Amino acid sequence: MFFMFRFREHKDSIFLMKVSLIFIIFAPYLRNILQMATFRQRALNEAAMHQTGRYYEEAGPVSGYFGKNVLDLDKMRKYMSQKAYEAVLASVKFGAKLDRSVSDEIADGMKTWAIEMGATHYTHLFHPLTDSTAEKHEAFVSVSEGHAFEKFKGSALVQQEPDASSFPNGGLRNTFEARGYSAWDPSSPVFIMDGTLCIPSVFVSYTGEALDTKAPNLKSMHALSVAATRVASLFDEAVSSVWVNLGIEQEYFLVDESLYNARPDLMLSGRTVIGHTSAKDQQLEDHYFGAIPSRVSSFMKDFETEAYKLGILLQTRHNEVAPNQFECAPLYCEATKAIDQNMMLMIIMQKVAEKHHLKVIFHEKPFDGVNGSGKHCNWSIVTDTGTNLLSPGKTPTKNLSFLSFYAAVLKAMHRHHFLMMTSVASLSNSYRLGGNEAPPAVMSVFSGSTLYRVFQSIMNMKDIKESSSAQESITIVNSIPEIFPDNTDRNRTSPFAFTGNRFEFRAVGSSQNVASAVYILNSVVAESLNEFRDEVDALEADGIERSEAVMKVVRRFITESKDIMFEGNGYSKEWEEESEKRGLRAVRNVPESYEVYHEKQTLDMFSSLGVLAPNEVEARFEILNETYVKKLQIEARIIGDICLNHVIPAAVRYQNILIENVKGVKEIFGKDYMNYCSAEIETLKKISTYINNVSVDVDALVEARKKANRIENIAERAKVYSHSVKDMMDKVRLSADNLEMLIDDEMWPLPKYRELLFF
Repeated sequence: MFFMFRFREHKDSIFLMKVSLIFIIFAPYLRNILQMATFRQRALNEAAMHQTGRYYEEAGPVSGYFGKNVLDLDKMRKYMSQKAYEAVLASVKFGAKLDRSVSDEIADGMKTWAIEMGATHYTHLFHPLTDSTAEKHEAFVSVSEGHAFEKFKGSALVQQEPDASSFPNGGLRNTFEARGYSAWDPSSPVFIMDGTLCIPSVFVSYTGEALDTKAPNLKSMHALSVAATRVASLFDEAVSSVWVNLGIEQEYFLVDESLYNARPDLMLSGRTVIGHTSAKDQQLEDHYFGAIPSRVSSFMKDFETEAYKLGILLQTRHNEVAPNQFECAPLYCEATKAIDQNMMLMIIMQKVAEKHHLKVIFHEKPFDGVNGSGKHCNWSIVTDTGTNLLSPGKTPTKNLSFLSFYAAVLKAMHRHHFLMMTSVASLSNSYRLGGNEAPPAVMSVFSGSTLYRVFQSIMNMKDIKESSSAQESITIVNSIPEIFPDNTDRNRTSPFAFTGNRFEFRAVGSSQNVASAVYILNSVVAESLNEFRDEVDALEADGIERSEAVMKVVRRFITESKDIMFEGNGYSKEWEEESEKRGLRAVRNVPESYEVYHEKQTLDMFSSLGVLAPNEVEARFEILNETYVKKLQIEARIIGDICLNHVIPAAVRYQNILIENVKGVKEIFGKDYMNYCSAEIETLKKISTYINNVSVDVDALVEARKKANRIENIAERAKVYSHSVKDMMDKVRLSADNLEMLIDDEMWPLPKYRELLFF
């Protein structure tokens, strides 16, 4: 018994000695593992501690506080004289210029209301050519003879002078004269945000050129109103003006703040430049319209509360297709107001998210392998008599009007299809468009089976007869079937789909200011409507009866535009081939697509309507290319930094552990060691190969950037970046993502997709 006890004691001692020896040998590597995992693990631990809560609750129903932070026309009555109020009303309703004689009174009324609401500053809120907003805050308070008082003059309301030198301008400002002026846009009401009176404004250069997206948008609204009124008056002489309604659906991702901060690429570029797909993402199709997680629901309720205070009527919230992807949608309203509200909403969402330890990601494609995000724009045109010109009516006359406007839109989309797709072309949106998750990169118009049959009948008709009977169908031509309002199919693959009484432009990116796409859409349709009315007038001058003249132009417009109509799957290979046969140009390369701004057709269209002068178009061409280069340059630097400072060190550490393991096995088993560690050796080979590939490709990426940066012409530089730099980034990512799947999970330094998408 004594012998057996001593033998057992001896065996335990040997075991402990072996364990101690192993610990001594591997201690440095274990320490490194812990060091590498600390940052990611800390982020995961912090994310797990973030709790659900509400921060912006209001007592009572929404109707009780809706628009409380907006100085609308009703509130203005209380704070202004009748003369001042009528001056603002005329400006809002009819675009009349404000009389400077009442501007001081208007400003004083605004100041009084703002101070009562707790505001201490004011700012002109404008949209520079950056897809974002800008603001320069000025205090109401002033001092005279040692006494403080609040002051806000009409001159400060109407115009402010922020420095224009730091905003993209495309050469529109002189180097020696960097002034830029922001001027109040009365069509969009002032509001209070974070204790500041915000004044929606346009932003122009010292010499009057537009440095923003709002000014050309307002000009396009006017051009469309004039053109649409000309056509609408063919059917209703009471129409004196037309405006655009817009409903903007906003898609976005949510990521826990701690995990977001542990990803340098998300922080600096809005997307993950590396990252292997998660084993589970959206393949089960279980996220779309699913139950909203409680933490997300609290966030939604809070930003909705803040949005309601600013008069933004959010009506829809739901889970989108991808994990942690969501959508909110307000009720449509006048386009200028809708655009301002969308930019405000994006700011509100980001501010509220901070309270919930969340980050809102508006990037179109933050995660590879899952659906990206868009910003669907529901566009319609309405008369001052209350008629939606894109809605079929109950009488032949109204349906003839509907067909006229529809045909004009088709004509505009066909003539300027490439410009329309280019209007949404950007680096971030290029990661999304063209895949089987978003509208294709070629423009087409989806009408639905019923309307498509109507257009086929119109194109093939022989005689033109108008029925005098009022009924819910078009009887202008005997062969035309009935058209009922909202009698359309749904096609999620179409970039521009008719949905009953409006068109849905689905290709706009989630991070974009939609003003650029909208003013281009307004402009191309205005041009088409002017052409429509001119041709009808010419036919009437030749003695052709009006309804017959209208139908002749409708038929010609539809016939000439038939190639833009497509009712099938926009994602299919067949459509890609068919669209080329039809002569439809696709946005294959973003910088190359920008050349459309140099085409005579584009320049003539903008100039004739007074929306953009040639130098303003050229400025946007320069800015678009410059932005593309800068954003891609940032992404290229990020992927190099992450690979050199995060990925390769982690891979080398794990590689060393495997090497020591193989050495240990060889020491124990001698020449037979290959029977026991062949898997480790194969893994070592793969890791070594990928480490080398990453290192070599990052060096090549740096050289590609340096070479591109030596190109002086910004457009040519953008094209080189889009090919050589972007392609090299894809190579680097492939090797880095392979390393992620080989390295010990405990050693990987960055939060993974499964953590980001399923926090």
